[in-house]
Amino acid sequence: MTLTWILLAVAIAGAIYFIVETYLAMKKKSEGNPDMVEMGQTIRSGADTFVKREFSVITVVVIIVALAYSFFIEKFAGVTLLIGAAMSSAACILGMKTATYSNVRTVNAALTTRSIGKTVKVALEGGSICGIAVQGLGLLGLGLCLVIFGMVDRDAVGTGILTGLKCNPTIVRLTAYSLGCSLVAMFNRVAGGNYTKAADISSDILAKIRHDLPEDDAKVPNVIADFIGDNVNDIAGNCSDLLESFVATVVAAMIIPAAVLTTTDEALFLAMIRFPLLLAGVGLLACVGTLFYAQRREMTDDPEAELNLATYFSAGLIVAFGLVASLFVFRGQNLPEEFALGAFSPWVSAVLGIASGVAIGALTEHYTSFTKRPTMNLAKIAKEGEAFVITKGDAIGSRSTLLPVLVIGVALLFSGKICGTYGIAIAALGMLSFVGTTVSIDAFGPIADNAGGIAESCHLDPEVRVITDKLDAVGNTTAAIGKGFAIGSAAFATVSLIYAYIGNFTAFGETPDLNLANFVVVAGAIVGGALIEYFSALLTDHTIESARAMADVGDAQLSEPGVLEGTKKPNYNEMIDLATKLALKKMLGPSVISLLVSIVAGLLFGPMFVGGILVGATIVAITRALFMGNSGGAFDNAKKAIESGLIEGEEKGSAAHKAAVVGDTVGDTRKDVVGVALDIFIKSMSTVANTFAAVIKNVSLFK
Repeated sequence: MTLTWILLAVAIAGAIYFIVETYLAMKKKSEGNPDMVEMGQTIRSGADTFVKREFSVITVVVIIVALAYSFFIEKFAGVTLLIGAAMSSAACILGMKTATYSNVRTVNAALTTRSIGKTVKVALEGGSICGIAVQGLGLLGLGLCLVIFGMVDRDAVGTGILTGLKCNPTIVRLTAYSLGCSLVAMFNRVAGGNYTKAADISSDILAKIRHDLPEDDAKVPNVIADFIGDNVNDIAGNCSDLLESFVATVVAAMIIPAAVLTTTDEALFLAMIRFPLLLAGVGLLACVGTLFYAQRREMTDDPEAELNLATYFSAGLIVAFGLVASLFVFRGQNLPEEFALGAFSPWVSAVLGIASGVAIGALTEHYTSFTKRPTMNLAKIAKEGEAFVITKGDAIGSRSTLLPVLVIGVALLFSGKICGTYGIAIAALGMLSFVGTTVSIDAFGPIADNAGGIAESCHLDPEVRVITDKLDAVGNTTAAIGKGFAIGSAAFATVSLIYAYIGNFTAFGETPDLNLANFVVVAGAIVGGALIEYFSALLTDHTIESARAMADVGDAQLSEPGVLEGTKKPNYNEMIDLATKLALKKMLGPSVISLLVSIVAGLLFGPMFVGGILVGATIVAITRALFMGNSGGAFDNAKKAIESGLIEGEEKGSAAHKAAVVGDTVGDTRKDVVGVALDIFIKSMSTVANTFAAVIKNVSLFK
């Protein structure tokens, strides 16, 4: 294990150095003219205010849940849950801080250089701090848990402070760490999504539909709240989201051997625990190396190609490093029959995860990029009106689910055949082993979007907005790709967590089995699928209600003398405060549902019913999240295609453009509120089910 700890220490130290060095270099860059400096400070201040108020609520909930875990499940589980929440919080705060400094520097780069390549580099520099922080802090927290409380021990027995129910304390502590990350991610995604999309939708309604103003016109009071929303959801929310996804995959791979491994070979057991840590460590090193190189090379004026190159380079490095790690750990071990390719089996599973992640990214790009046929067809049909746009966009979203699901299904099948359930967990980790690069590229989009908004609000040369719009359109695609990675990895991780959950009720030496012909399991699966639809509707309703309230207040401000004429500044603070209040008010219900479903269902109807819920929810959530993310991305980029002059005879303000704006408004809630929350929802339910397994097994009313 010594070499594993050395590698993790080197990887985390490299990540810290990269973050500090890049952050200091970024801060030295100019923010531009006084108007740009003022706008940057306003966005930064508003984002800080939101996060402070949000975390005043999150902290209370996390402490209550941590105490409940320590009192009733395992005495130290609350501590690891707090560590997970702290790591997730640190990642989102650091990411948001970085983005609010990087956005104005990005627009200044476009203003001073008029070079797409140089502007891409500045935006990616800000994004790379977010990405490395996600992977580095996720590993740092996991390392702390293992150093303080020890490695996984499948024979350990523990209880809560107030209860005598026995559990495996090492498994519960790890899953509690993952749950701490999940709790913060869920709150961030729900609250941040409500904030940003309520501000965005209300801003679009006021500017483009009610008053025929340019997008991001500073006369619209909702615009600044929209700029802030890009940072509190698309950056802060995304950082905590992908950190949670990364941590969940590592934890799933580590608890599978303890939950379902039938051999008594201690050396093999330790090897299976070590490999996920090694793979995550070499993944972090690969991402640091890739992004370090990207910052120091001259970039072309093709941002899509540059960002894809970073993804492929990171993936290639991990394939090579992963092979060395797999042979180092498993060669010479007494491997079980499930390892069909011997010591190569875990590596092949990881490669399947990496390949499926890249494939899902390419498929997402095909359906959402405005350089591809589906989105261009959507833009062309906009001249027929809103109904055609919505119907066509829905068809694109539905069609876009099949091939990614096939990729996930094939990868699940082959990774399971090659390396058993352990292989499925390793495939999930493979997909997110380069999450540092994935988040860096994902964060690039909202930084570019914010830069474009600042350019419009500060009345910079239209050529600057052309540059930032091109980056923003590419960012829409990279964001959709990031969402594809998140839901794809969630599918793998949740399957592993479900298997581990069933393993808690299976006698040692027997294969865990969830009988889908059992009426209790089927009933649970039906309820699980319906829960996804209800959860999606709840988030959508909350966002639209907030958007309507903000549009009405914004309209009242625009009716005041001088605001619409530009002689009097709107009351931005009123809109920022309203967006914050509405978001925090509506975040608690959906987040608590994800925490309580497994517990309540288990206590009432037993462990098999919970297993059914997890299966049904996972199946429905995968396709629903892909549909939401891809249709939303297509709607957004169809609008961008018209605004960029790619549709002959159509331009900003035309009937086709207004129809595309309606589609974009529909897509906003889909891609940035509902779709991004579903992967956290299913992983949270599965994680809670694992940590409460002993309670569900012994206390349920329905035997």
